[in-house]
Amino acid sequence: MTNDSQFAEFDSVHMRRALALARLGWGQTAPNPMVGAVVVADGSIVGEGYHARYGESHAEVVALRGAGEHARRATLYVTLEPCAHFGKTPPCTEAIIEAGVARVVLAVRDPSPIAGGGIERLRGAGIQVDIGVERAAALELNAPYFNALASDRPWIVLKLAVSADGAIADATRRPRWITGPASRTEVHHLRAGVDAIGVGVGTVLTDNPALTVRDVQVPRVAPRRVVFDSTLRTPLDAALVRTAGQTPTILVARNPDPERLRRLEDAGVVVITAATARDALVQLRQREIRSTLVEGGAKLAGRLIAEELVDRLIIFQSPIELGSGGLDAFADAPPGFAESLGRHQVVERRLIGDDTMTVYALREIPCLPD
Repeated sequence: MTNDSQFAEFDSVHMRRALALARLGWGQTAPNPMVGAVVVADGSIVGEGYHARYGESHAEVVALRGAGEHARRATLYVTLEPCAHFGKTPPCTEAIIEAGVARVVLAVRDPSPIAGGGIERLRGAGIQVDIGVERAAALELNAPYFNALASDRPWIVLKLAVSADGAIADATRRPRWITGPASRTEVHHLRAGVDAIGVGVGTVLTDNPALTVRDVQVPRVAPRRVVFDSTLRTPLDAALVRTAGQTPTILVARNPDPERLRRLEDAGVVVITAATARDALVQLRQREIRSTLVEGGAKLAGRLIAEELVDRLIIFQSPIELGSGGLDAFADAPPGFAESLGRHQVVERRLIGDDTMTVYALREIPCLPD
């Protein structure tokens, strides 16, 4: 291994540590991104930190505070360009300059017109700044944040639980667990990191779900519940309607019956009308929903896939088989979609209990070049 490659690996190791720290802010920092930072002096970590909660100290400040005097002439690894503006906290660039840091290694530039400019400020102060270490992982970590600065719709993650033979329901169509408890806990972790959870009305009629976050760390702001319900078939006694006063619930309709609309709104439900799925998503983004975890079923999944509105597809595949007559996960998707997945990048694949979770990238994350 050459000296250059050893140096690059040294940087990657510490950036990966910073990324691991950043993930500790899952569900707590939005609308801010998750950020981690590591201070390294003489080859050793002397300080580290992460943005733990919206409005609290940024990762760089926490790491520098931990490093103390060891930060002077040290290298700071940070997963996102340090901010150069006064927001909820003072500019991180000024804390870095005052600490006497010699070099800053960052994963990706911040495209925000408000928070950006940190690189130029640091270089202007004589600090070496290197960009792009573990860039892809840093983009993936904060995909909704980057998307929100470049798109008029939320970042859409479609989650499907499927059997070994590719079905999401057996021939009876009765509700049943397909994946194991570890996968179900992981889904609640995913819920904690988004602004909204979306389902089709068929899921409401079949499962009467609560669409809340359970069994994991409670997010700072509970995700809103969104039901795609073109004719407002959601029952007035559905769990989502009965709890709309505690957790905001939005129904997306096309041509709602006025009386039905009135009764749902009286119950505290918000109803928006949209002719297309894309129009619905644009309206959700206008309501400050930056990210949505869509949990099916087949009709809604097929509709979003057909309109090319899915950014990430997460499949939890169980080892059990549902047999003949099962409902194919992609029954309503364009022909050949399932076969096309082999051409898409696999962002992550791992075992969760007895199930396999695979994350496919269906679209690129929009971001300014470094």
